[in-house]
Amino acid sequence: MSGHQTLRQFLLAEHKQGKMSQDMVLLMEDIATSCRIIAHKVRNGAFLDILGATETSNVQGETQKQLDVIADEVFQEHCANCSRVAALVSEEIDEVIWLKDAPKAGDYLVYYDPLDGSSNLNVNLSVGSIFSVVELQEDITEKSNEAVLIKGAKQICAGYSLYGPSTSLVLTTGHGVNGFTHKIGNGEFLLTFPDMRLGAETQEFAINASRARKWDPVITRYVEECLDGKDGPRGKTFNMRWVASMVAEVHRILMRGGVFLYPKDAGNAAAGGKLRLLYEANPMGFIMEQAGGKASTGHGRILDVQPTGHHQRISVILGTAAEVDLIDSYYRDAQ
Repeated sequence: MSGHQTLRQFLLAEHKQGKMSQDMVLLMEDIATSCRIIAHKVRNGAFLDILGATETSNVQGETQKQLDVIADEVFQEHCANCSRVAALVSEEIDEVIWLKDAPKAGDYLVYYDPLDGSSNLNVNLSVGSIFSVVELQEDITEKSNEAVLIKGAKQICAGYSLYGPSTSLVLTTGHGVNGFTHKIGNGEFLLTFPDMRLGAETQEFAINASRARKWDPVITRYVEECLDGKDGPRGKTFNMRWVASMVAEVHRILMRGGVFLYPKDAGNAAAGGKLRLLYEANPMGFIMEQAGGKASTGHGRILDVQPTGHHQRISVILGTAAEVDLIDSYYRDAQ
């Protein structure tokens, strides 16, 4: 062995310290298995002829890739192994998938985006999976889509897997953020990036600049000040990045700092924004906060937003705390 702690060893240590239940250990191992399978499918997609699109669209009206559907099926199959999982909420499925007839307090809800950034598949750029777990605080007497509308502040676990040059698994159980790397050959996820933390400052931001004409004045101001460099009001040079995969953007920020912006703008305001609250913004916001960063809509903490729909979209600004605070202050000034 390499000397790195395995995912199972890490999870069992968390369990012994009272940071997670035994059932959560099993669920995390099932999610890790899902990510290993999806990574294999992505890596071999060209040979399996599964990189193309299907003839169907998901609930958001986005054309589904074959791997979107496959990844969703993998998550469904493996998350259902845990006897405490009461329901699954997937980006790719219109309705909540109920696994229990009578969900009880202590049961889990699992929210996930099975394959984030799938538009990158055909050009061999990074994609990933995002997941989040909430523990029910009371019995559910009527199964409905509304029953899963729980604030992100109630999450007990969140994470993502990045399918890049190596397969990463990053997770938090509310006690910091830890990163694992899949070791080819033995199939283990090994702890390679313990206690991931964001620095106090950054000189990097990520935004889809093709939407600049649709931005509100606050976002326009922030980006222009960054681009003005050393001679501008920020007094330093910024790099701008954009991968079109939230998982890849967030992972880069965790590794070297930065801020990610997908704000509500003139083109997506009617929908509430672009990114989904329950299975994209909430888990990534939880991870950012646990790493010392922040996650905001521009008008408040993402994890405090009360969901109104299980496919709800929202404005997302997350990353290095000082940058998020600055953007929030610009919104306050604009009121």
